[in-house]
Amino acid sequence: MTDMPAWIIVPAALLIVVSGLLTLIGSIGLLRLRSFNERMHAPTLGMTLGVFCMVLASMLVATTLQGRPVFHEFLISLFLIMTAPVTAILLMQSAIRRQGGRNRE
Repeated sequence: MTDMPAWIIVPAALLIVVSGLLTLIGSIGLLRLRSFNERMHAPTLGMTLGVFCMVLASMLVATTLQGRPVFHEFLISLFLIMTAPVTAILLMQSAIRRQGGRNRE
């Protein structure tokens, strides 16, 4: 195993901790909020931001270990950032239709 400098380890560890906290907050929001419509926001935001922090930490460590810029992890976060809100929108539209359109203004 290659020794990494502290200026890489500390930010990567902080990003991993922030990622875990954001995901935990999203999960708690899923449990605490009452209606389906309220529950959709917390996990979607928590997952998207949590994965982004985790991928950023992974990019930092991989770039250091390989000695060259590594950006393929960025594609993972890009796809998740694009698909998570779309999935949430589709679930919300389904819930509105299932409730008979009661939430429409």
